[in-house]
Order: sequence, then structure tokens, then C-alpha cells
Amino acid sequence: MQLRTVEWGEGRRVAVLLHGMLGAGEQFWRVGPALAERGYRAVAVDLPGHGGSPAAPDADLGMFAASVVETVGCEPELAIGHSLGGVVLAEALPVLRPARAVYVDIPLADDGAQRTADELTSGFMTARAGRTVEALRISKPAWSEKDREVEASAAERFDVATAVALELAHGASQPPTAEIPSLVVRAEPSRYVSKARAAELAALGFEVRSVPGAGHSIWYGHFSEFMAALEGWI
Repeated sequence: MQLRTVEWGEGRRVAVLLHGMLGAGEQFWRVGPALAERGYRAVAVDLPGHGGSPAAPDADLGMFAASVVETVGCEPELAIGHSLGGVVLAEALPVLRPARAVYVDIPLADDGAQRTADELTSGFMTARAGRTVEALRISKPAWSEKDREVEASAAERFDVATAVALELAHGASQPPTAEIPSLVVRAEPSRYVSKARAAELAALGFEVRSVPGAGHSIWYGHFSEFMAALEGWI
């Protein structure tokens, strides 16, 4: 499946950017140009059922990963995956083969929770309803108005059926090894990557860096700190 992309820059080095659940490529509206200034062609992908990409009611993780590879090709210089995008990056890694990988606020381990289709549908519908600009002004006061507009627009285009199919098909998985230089950037504190999990990832060979005070979408409200955490990797 060919996916919609948003691009910044014309550099010879390619950086692939993968967003989280309910998101879209536009969520990298500051990160992409910053990478372009550093000589990259930054390519942000809309994952299936997100943004302008087609819905996929029979989705599974393998299809998500294969669609990313089909869309952006292999061997980019850099790949950054946030939340769900990090899961997809880990799945695509053996074929995508980036020179360096960055996982943003993701534990790289399955939580083992099993939910029904009805439970997942209800949860995603509730999450989507809470991502209006007005609601985000209350729940995300540190975000800029542009951040809120981007996330609200992405939520409007989010296909619940695709997300439900993906979650139902996704079984337990093992974390990737750090065979290539791999960085985990986590919020501090993080509900997704605890200090204990960060230590486990470090023992597996991952570089782990934290951004104090940030939320799950770390660059929203902490853009400078997020880019600083990438230094040496970009």
C-alpha cells in the first residue's frame, strides 16, 4: 500500500518520520524543517488509516511495516518512530535497514493486555473525541495552538476500524536488538517508559535519554529539549 507523505528539504540523506496512534505526518511540522536545515530530506509518513493514507480494516503490524517500506524505500540515514510509529519501525527494521533508529517514548515491549473489539472501538472513539482544538487547549496547555490544530485535524481523519484491526492482530512481540545505533528518547516521568524499563533498554544496548517535564509527544512544548536529545544522532 502506498502511503501519503509530507516532505521537507532536498538533502541527499533521508530521514523517515513515523507518527503515533491518532496522529499524522504533520505532527512533525517543526521536527521535519529542523532536520532539513541539517541536510536531510525528511519524509513523514501517514500510517494506514491515518491522515491522508487509505484505511485498512484488515490491518496487521506486518502490513503497516510493509507499507512504510514500499512508500519510502530502504536504507534511509535515519528513522524516527513515535509511540505506534516506533512499533512499526521496530517491525520494519530488518527490511528498512536505517543507519540509525530513534524510538520516542515507547517501551519496545508488548504490554500483554488483551482487549475486545468493542472495548478498543470505544477507547479509540473516546480518544478521538478528546482531540478537538478546544479540548486540547484544556488538556495540553503547554502545546502551541499550531500543535493543537495539527492533532485535531489528524484525529478527524483517523480511521477507528483500522486501529482496532491492528490492535486485535498484534500479538506479543520481542523488543528489537540494538544491532544498529538505536536511541530511545523518553519523557521524564513517562507512563510508557519507566526508569526500570529505561535501564533494561540500556542493558540491551540502546542509548536512552530523557526530557524532564515533557509529555508523550515530547517535542510539543519541549521542542528545543527534544532536538537537544537527538544531538549526536542527527
